[in-house]
Amino acid sequence: MHTPSSPSGAGEAGGPAVRVGALVPLTRPGWVEAGRHLLAGLELATREVNDAGGIGGRPLELVVRDTAADPRRAEAAVDELAGLGVAALAGEYHSVVARAAAARADALGLPFLCSSAVLDALTERPTERVARLAPAQSRGWRVYADFLLDAGHRHLAVAAEPSVYWASGIRVLREHLAPRGGTVAELDMRALTPEAACDELAGHRATALLLLVGHPEPAVPIVTSVRRDPRLAGIMIGAPAGQPEFGAWADALGGDGAGIPFLRYLPERLGPLGTRVEAALRERLAEAPSFVAFEGYDTVAVLAEVLRAHGAGRARLAGGWPRVEVEGTRGLIRFSRVPGVGVWQWAWPPLQVADRDPARPDRFRVLHTG
Repeated sequence: MHTPSSPSGAGEAGGPAVRVGALVPLTRPGWVEAGRHLLAGLELATREVNDAGGIGGRPLELVVRDTAADPRRAEAAVDELAGLGVAALAGEYHSVVARAAAARADALGLPFLCSSAVLDALTERPTERVARLAPAQSRGWRVYADFLLDAGHRHLAVAAEPSVYWASGIRVLREHLAPRGGTVAELDMRALTPEAACDELAGHRATALLLLVGHPEPAVPIVTSVRRDPRLAGIMIGAPAGQPEFGAWADALGGDGAGIPFLRYLPERLGPLGTRVEAALRERLAEAPSFVAFEGYDTVAVLAEVLRAHGAGRARLAGGWPRVEVEGTRGLIRFSRVPGVGVWQWAWPPLQVADRDPARPDRFRVLHTG
């Protein structure tokens, strides 16, 4: 459990704080590095909102809870936060966890702005209370499939673990590649060691292996095994879920972690706001901020605007999603209804396929945009 104190400026007169619950994976088995970046963005934006006068003179306060990538823990946190009187929920990185949190928030009448999770079916039924900044998985993974097709990869293998998220991604890939003569073969990493997966892969006609597994285990050992296997010298490794975005990937793999394309949600060039926020996040994190940190910042920027316009009442706040128009770090944010997605969706977040430059693994290359 983590509840940071209110940022500077939060103690000014003007009434009690407007509280927002923040769901963040801060401990294992959650993706801790992603959680740290998400929280850095949330906290930076909260500090700036308060330095600019808060919400109608009232300070904005984050009440942070660690989900640890556990859906049941997230549901319990939603219940607790609702009882504490938060106006809305924000955050979360893991799609399956965000889905559980969204369902519980919807049942309690609590608005939820999801920062980073991409699973299309974030809720089982359409709801007015939930909105999302990250692009739906079907859009992002189709862009990734287009990149693979353009690069000549029609026959894929996926090293996969059981998960609704991974299964959804495989379905998107299959549906997009099949009309173009593409195939997707699955390697079940519950049953295979990294070395055995290499043996299986050597017998396939796949030209690319996609990592649909957790980080660092078993993703890092799989990459190491493939890179060391002379039979697989010509195979491309990909990681659509974004594992190579974070510094821990480069720390664990060095040069072996370069040249592995992944999805990230950034424009090719940041505008003035994004450039300023990038510098502030870099100072806060002591490293280059990932796209997840920008998602955190934009989450609070949107919530602050909706709170100013509609007040802290939950019903009025949830009714504000379709009227949002906020300049975020990565472009103008508006929400709309997208076919197949039951929540209010920022329909056009920027998308890149990028990798770490083999010549300089600390530098990213943009390979494709969509």
